[in-house]
Amino acid sequence: MTEDLRNTQLLEPRTAAGTAVGNGPNNPAATADAMSAAKESLEDYTLRFAPRSYRKWSAGVVATSALGGIAYLADFSIGANIGIAYGTTNAILGILVAAVIIFATGFPLAYYAARYNIDLDLITRGSGFGYYGSVVTNVIFATFTFIFFALEGSIMAQGLELGLGIPQWLGYAASTVIIIPLVIYGMKTLATLQVWTTPLWLLLMVIPVGYLVISHPESIDSFFAYTGKSGDGGPNLASVMLAAGVCLSLMAQIAEQIDYLRFMPPKTAENKGAWWRAVILAGPGWVIFGAIKQIVGLFIAIYLIATLDPAASVHANEPVHQFLGVYQEMMPAWLAMTLAVVLVVISQIKINVTNAYSGSLAWTNSFTRITKTYPGRMVFVVVNLAIALVLMEANMFDFLNTILGFYANCAMAWVVTVAADIAVNKYLLKISPKVPEFRRGMLYAVNPVGFVSMLVSAGVSIAVFFGAFGGAVQPYSPVFAVGLSLLLTPILAVLTKGRYYLRRTDDGIDLPMFDQDGNPSDAKLLCHVTGIEFERPDMLRSGQDGPDGEPQFISSLALSTDKTGSLVLPAQK
Repeated sequence: MTEDLRNTQLLEPRTAAGTAVGNGPNNPAATADAMSAAKESLEDYTLRFAPRSYRKWSAGVVATSALGGIAYLADFSIGANIGIAYGTTNAILGILVAAVIIFATGFPLAYYAARYNIDLDLITRGSGFGYYGSVVTNVIFATFTFIFFALEGSIMAQGLELGLGIPQWLGYAASTVIIIPLVIYGMKTLATLQVWTTPLWLLLMVIPVGYLVISHPESIDSFFAYTGKSGDGGPNLASVMLAAGVCLSLMAQIAEQIDYLRFMPPKTAENKGAWWRAVILAGPGWVIFGAIKQIVGLFIAIYLIATLDPAASVHANEPVHQFLGVYQEMMPAWLAMTLAVVLVVISQIKINVTNAYSGSLAWTNSFTRITKTYPGRMVFVVVNLAIALVLMEANMFDFLNTILGFYANCAMAWVVTVAADIAVNKYLLKISPKVPEFRRGMLYAVNPVGFVSMLVSAGVSIAVFFGAFGGAVQPYSPVFAVGLSLLLTPILAVLTKGRYYLRRTDDGIDLPMFDQDGNPSDAKLLCHVTGIEFERPDMLRSGQDGPDGEPQFISSLALSTDKTGSLVLPAQK
C-alpha cells in the first residue's frame, strides 16, 4: 500500500451501521444528492455493491428470505389459465419447457450476484450493456414488478371481496397501501418478514392439496384427461409454446431473487457447500417451486370444473376460489373461508413487499443515472405502487395471458442476453471481462453487444407474438426471443472485438479488489465527496486530486450524482 493511500484511510466516528462519518464533502462538486443517496443507501444499498460489513446473514437465512418472495399465488392463476386454454398435457409440457429455460439462464446470473454482491442491474451494466445502456433493462424489470404487484393485489382483492364483502376497488387500494410501511426499511425488515411467515404459508398451502389427492384419487385421472377449450387431448407443439410463453413472463423473477442473493456471505472453504445450495435453490431453483405451483393451480382448477356447477367453475382460475373449494372439503364453511382469506393475504404481502422493494430499486437506479439527482427510494415505491393500482382498477386480471405473453418477450430478451454474455462471452470466448464492472467512468455509456442483441431479439419476438409473420409462426415468439439473444450476443462480441466493454481497466487504486478466497475485499477507503468510508469494490480514484495534489477516492454512489463530470476519470488510451 502506498503512503498516499494510507493517508486516505482515516479513522472516523462510526454510525450504528458501521460506516465512518466524516465532516461532509470537501470539494465544491459535492451535492446534496450524493449525501442523501449515501445516507439512505446505508440500509438497502439502492445504487451499489452490498458491502461485507452489512452482510451478516447466513446463507440459509438469505435463501429462506429469497424463497419467501416466491409465495405469490399468480402461479396458480397462470397454471389454471394455460390449462383451461390448452389442456393438461400441453400446459404441463409448456411449464416444463419454461422451467428449463428459466433455470439455465438464471444460474449464471444468480452466481454472479452472490459471488460479487451486486444486483442484476449492476451485473447487466458490465455484461454487454454499458453504464447507461442498462437503463432500458431496468425499465423492463420495473415493469415486471408493477405487473405482478397488480396481479397479486387483484388476487388479494378477490379474497377480501369473497371473505369480507369488501368491494374490489377498495380491496385494490388496501392491497397497495398495506405494503408501504413494510417496504421502507429494506433488507432487514424483509428478511424478518419472510422467515417468520413462510412456515404458516407452507402449512396453509400444502395440507389442502395433499388432502385433495388422498381423499379424491379419481381427481388425478380427471386431471390428466382434461383437454381444455381446444378439445385436443394430445400434445400440440404450438399449444405447448403458447403455454410456455406465458410462463416465461416470470423469467424476470430472477432479478427479485438476486435482490436477496446479493446479501450472501463471502464464500469460503468452510461454508462452500451451504453457499452453493443456497445460491442454486434460491436463485434459479425458484422456478422448481414455481412450476409445482402452476401444476397444482391447474390441478385444483380442473377439480373445481369437474365437481362444481358451471356458474361456480368460472372462478376456477382465481386462487382464493381454488383454495376455498378445497378447504370446504375439509372443514366448516366459516373456517374454510377464514383460512382462504388468510392464505391470500399472507401470500400477497410476502411477494408484494418484494415487488415494491425491487421496483423502487430499479426506478431509483435509472432515474439517478439519467438525471444525476437522487430523489429517495420511497418516491419510487409510491410511483411503482400507483402504476400497479391503475392496472388493478383497469381489471388486468381478465387479460392475464395476453399481458404476460407480451411481457415475456421483453424479459427473455434481457435475461438471456445477460446470461449469454456471462456464460459464452466471459467464460467460453473470454472476450467479455470476467469480473463484473458497474462503476461510472470504467464503462462505456452503451455497449452494442448486449444493447443491440436485446433490442433486436425483443423487437422480432414481439412482432412474431402479434402475428406480423403469420399465424403459423405466432406461437413461437419465445423461440425467437431466446434464440436471437443467444446468437447475437456472442456474434456482436466477436464483431466488435470486445472493445466497448471497458472504458478503463485501471481504477487508480493500489489495493486488491478481492481477498485470498476470491471474495470482494472489505478494505475501506474514504469518499472525499460524502465523507463516508466505503469498501474497496465500491471505490475508484476521483478525477479531482486533493489540495496538495494527493489522490482522492470516490464511491460509485457519489460519482453517480456528479453533474459536472469533473470527478470522472478520463478514458484510458
